Formats: sequence, C-alpha cells, structure tokens
Amino acid sequence: MSHWADEAVFYHLYPLATCGAPLRNDPALPPVPRLLELIPWIRHARELGASALLLGPVLESTSHGYDTVDYFRVDRRLGTDDDLRGVVEEAHALGLHVILDAVLGHVGRAFWAFDDVRTCGPGSAYCSWFRGLDFGKESKFGDRPAYEHWKDAPELPRLNLGCAAVREHLLAAVDHWVERYGFDGLRLDSADWLEDGFLAELRARCDGKGRDLWLLGEVVHGDYGRWANPHALHSVTNYEAFKGLWSSHVDRNFFEIAYALSRQFGPQGIYQGLPLYNFADNHDVNRVASTVRDRAHLFSLYCLLLTMPGVPSLYSGSEWGIAGTRTPTDDHALRPHLDLAAMQRGPEGQDLHGALQRLIAVRRASEALLRGGYRQLAVASEQIAFLRQSSTETVLVVVNAGQESTLTLALPDLREARLVDLLEPPQVLEAVGGSVRVTVPGTWARVLRVEPRDGVHLLGASR
Repeated sequence: MSHWADEAVFYHLYPLATCGAPLRNDPALPPVPRLLELIPWIRHARELGASALLLGPVLESTSHGYDTVDYFRVDRRLGTDDDLRGVVEEAHALGLHVILDAVLGHVGRAFWAFDDVRTCGPGSAYCSWFRGLDFGKESKFGDRPAYEHWKDAPELPRLNLGCAAVREHLLAAVDHWVERYGFDGLRLDSADWLEDGFLAELRARCDGKGRDLWLLGEVVHGDYGRWANPHALHSVTNYEAFKGLWSSHVDRNFFEIAYALSRQFGPQGIYQGLPLYNFADNHDVNRVASTVRDRAHLFSLYCLLLTMPGVPSLYSGSEWGIAGTRTPTDDHALRPHLDLAAMQRGPEGQDLHGALQRLIAVRRASEALLRGGYRQLAVASEQIAFLRQSSTETVLVVVNAGQESTLTLALPDLREARLVDLLEPPQVLEAVGGSVRVTVPGTWARVLRVEPRDGVHLLGASR
C-alpha cells in the first residue's frame, strides 16, 4: 500500500545545534524559545524542494538529546510545548510532514525513574524498568547499582522493554507526541537494539491512529527486512548504500555502489518495494564534503542519491557542501550552529545548492524516480547507467563521476525512442536500433525520459 513517505524528500534538522542551545542542560533554568529559530530553516527546506522534515531530539535531556530525562516535556533549552507545536504547525502549513527522532531503548542517568532507583535502591518501584541492575556492584560512575547501558556509553542506561509498565509509558509518550504536537511519524534511534515484540506493539499502536504515521528505524548492519516489514517499521536507514555512495567516489569504483543497488533493488533485489531511507551524511557521520577527496564529486554523488530507489534525505548545511569531521569522542563538528541567512547570502556552495534544487524538482516530478523499479544497464569505474520504470514512465539515468564521457547503451525491448532530458530541457536524444549514445558532463548526470516511438514499453524494471 502506498504511503506518503514513499515519495518524500526529507530534510534533516538537529534542533539543539540548529537553534544554538547550550551543550548541557540546567534544570534550574526556565524554558528558552529557541525552537522559533527553526521557522526560517523550515521555509528554506520547502524552497529547496523537501516535502518532509526529520527533527532530531527535542525532549528534555541532559546534553545531546539522546539521554532523555522526561518523555513528556520539551527540552527547556529549546522552549515549551506550545513552541514545538507551533513549529510542527508551520511545517504542516507549508505542506511538509514532520517525524520526530525518538529514543525508546535507553535514557539518561537523570531520567526520573532511574534517579529513583539510585536514590531508593532495591526498594525502588522502578527496578524492573532497567536491564541488568546489580546493587552489589558499582557503575562506571562509582555509584550503585551497576546496569546495562547502550554500547560503550554508561551515561545511557538501557530500558527493559520486557516490562509492561515501560512499554506502556513509552507508548503513552508516542500518543502524546502525535496528539499534542502533531508529528507524522518517528525515527527510532538504534532500532536494532529494540525488541521485535515492542516494535510490533508500537506499529499496531501507530496504525490504529488512522494518521498514516511513518516509522523509520536507525539500523546500520544486518538484514533490513528484519526490522522493515508489515509488522514492524516502514523503513530503515540504508547504511549499505551510504557507504557505497562515498566509497565509490573516493576509490573511483562505481562497481561498489552498482553491486549494492542491484542487490537491494534490481530484478532479483532483496528489498524491492521497500523504501529504504537514503542519505549522504547525517548527525552521526562525517559530512560528505569532508569524505570525498574531490569537491566536484558532491555533484555526481547527489545525482545518484536523488535518482536511486528509496527515500532520499539531506542533512542541514550539506546542501552548501560544508565540512565536518567527528572524533572518537566528539560529534560537535557534525552538529554546528549555522547562520542560515549568512549561508544563503554567502558565495560558498551556491552551485551545489542550486544543483540540488534542480535534482529534487526533477525527482518529485517523475513517477519513475519516485516509485519505479531499478535495472542496471552499464557500469564502469566512474560511470553507471540504469533504468527506473513505473507503470506510466521509464527514465534512463546516467551518472558520471569522471570527465565528460560518452556511453553507448543498449535499451532492452526497444527499437526506436525519443529520450527527453529532464535535467537539461529541451534537449532530446534519439534511440535507433535499440541503442542510444549519451554524452554526460563531468561529475554530473543525464536523466532522460524514454518515449518509445513504436509504443513498446521497456520491460523487466517493475518495482
């Protein structure tokens, strides 16, 4: 069944950084309405061509937002309930859906129930809320009890999702986020750490609201179909393609991304029909401009991102090609406080920004790019050609990461056709005898709508 997110282009905002909030929360301070700084960003996202927003954590936390203190309170560094509701309403007024980055598998040490455990000891009514409590041992902070935590982050105690009271608390919070603020879905942080039974319960709760709520899971490794299926999430983060996008450019080896796309979405692809969430960078990984060695490769990389199957997402600031590299202990360089007006006025990155606007507009106007299947036609070290086909449209995409190049491509099941250039109208190419010669500028792409002269439709590329 079709879902609004299947055709979305996401714009990813990390509010604590975007709004310039202090790195540490002070629970003694009153709320500060910094969320209002998101309004110009939302308008910018709409002008860029995005149709949906991913908002990073906005709930009360200690520092980075993934160490939740209260699931029912907006982070005081960002503002109040009314401020958050106003932001979501502004996005909706502009035609943008909004999903919230939700952290349901762990909390911060200042979370009220965990604080009760540390204060009251084994007599706390909330001992069953957390995994691996051991009052005979000290935590890595030197207090009791010891407990399970997320990865190597002892500041993030793991919730016990096997506890009915925990599940109901979290599901009640989801109800609150949808009903009070109007969110259209959730991005589940570290979804691969959440129990399958809880995901099924969450899906049923969301489906029961009649709102077409979209559930996206952060998953790095594994079989994405385990988490994205009719009984759990709608989609997961496509880290396989993320790696292939930048690595294929750095190594000048398009066979890597070609293999990933065919494995995932080709005629025998294991994720056909699954709208995986595609991205070039995000708040957890180095900015793509700091990953590629040649800035010009940003153009061909984004050409791929916005023409391949799946749901594309842009991380705020990267549309201008800004840099940012994390360290083993610090992500702040990936999450800067940016001056939107200065970025819009400045000379840096305007060429990339303009290119992204064009690519997004082409994608959103093409049924084949939004919903079509995938069929590889050719691949070389720095070029790839593939078909995207829906029931009403066929599009040929040729992406070139090298210098200007000409490819002769065989078009299956086709004798003669006009190929209308969607990126560079009104250019038209002619296919004769079942093949076409396509010249592609350096680090750019051709996106060509195939219009058969003999009425024969291309076959074998169904979604």
